Amino acid sequence: MRHWARTAVIVANGRAGGAASIPVSDVAEACRGLVAEVSVVRTAYRGHARMLAVKAARDGADAVLAVGGDGTASEVAGGIVAAVAADPRIVGPALLCVPAGTGNSFYKEIWQDRPWRTSLGTALGGARPRIRQVDMARVEQTRDTVLLGACSGLVAEALDTAAGLTRLTGRARYQEAVAATLRDFAPHPARVVVDGEVIHDGSVILANVGGGRYRGGGFLLLPRSVLDDGLLDVCVVTGDLDPRELPALTRDGRHLVRPEVLYRRGRRIEIERTDGAPLTFERDGEVQRGRTRYVLDVLPAVLPVLSPTDASGPTTIRPA
Repeated sequence: MRHWARTAVIVANGRAGGAASIPVSDVAEACRGLVAEVSVVRTAYRGHARMLAVKAARDGADAVLAVGGDGTASEVAGGIVAAVAADPRIVGPALLCVPAGTGNSFYKEIWQDRPWRTSLGTALGGARPRIRQVDMARVEQTRDTVLLGACSGLVAEALDTAAGLTRLTGRARYQEAVAATLRDFAPHPARVVVDGEVIHDGSVILANVGGGRYRGGGFLLLPRSVLDDGLLDVCVVTGDLDPRELPALTRDGRHLVRPEVLYRRGRRIEIERTDGAPLTFERDGEVQRGRTRYVLDVLPAVLPVLSPTDASGPTTIRPA
């Protein structure tokens, strides 16, 4: 059987939270049975995956495999989008994630809990790929792209805590980080604006913005989100909720029925801390500090993502 992909580039982050559980050599071996030409490149520093993805796109790769966590996937996605934006003649390679990080939320978003070998075979093994054109976002202040989501408050602080929990890996690491962060967590005053409308001005536990439903691999913060609807979903958990209730509520999206939680959709989202202190903020797992305000704009249908054959939403079928 003739497979659709002629060339694939594996971008591997050996420092990702779960990298030891999936050897890159195993991924490469599995790919070589499905793709004519496979190359492996390894990241050496933050931002390197983005540069490697730009090069892969310019070199005409059909697929780029991000072996790492959500941060690696975000960098690769940003590189693909940047390459196409710089040269419209480029047909961006399709992204496929291999879940070797802490939360692996984007992998779960696309493939749920399928084994990575099954996903790889589905994505690369057929004569015609199933490619979903996924939305992203851009942070106005930094020009960074966002693949899965961005958040202020509890989620951002928990990610900071997770960096120090070296004895744990994968989703267990993030879950322990949330529990540890909650011990001393305090809400902060913030204003959240969606498409010019102030939806909340007061105490906030977190304000989560994105296209993906999951954060931390198992927290269903944006359960109504659709990856390719051209909108950003926004969930604001106000300070009226006991923060200790939130982990259990977000396991299955039950937080949305609580009156202390607001949920909206829009194309431009503003989050501002109103007491003048820096806002703890993260995008795709990367914590940022120093600013009091962040603005995110949607980038509709900019990223081709290899998806299951039963994926919902608009897709692109590329010829073999």
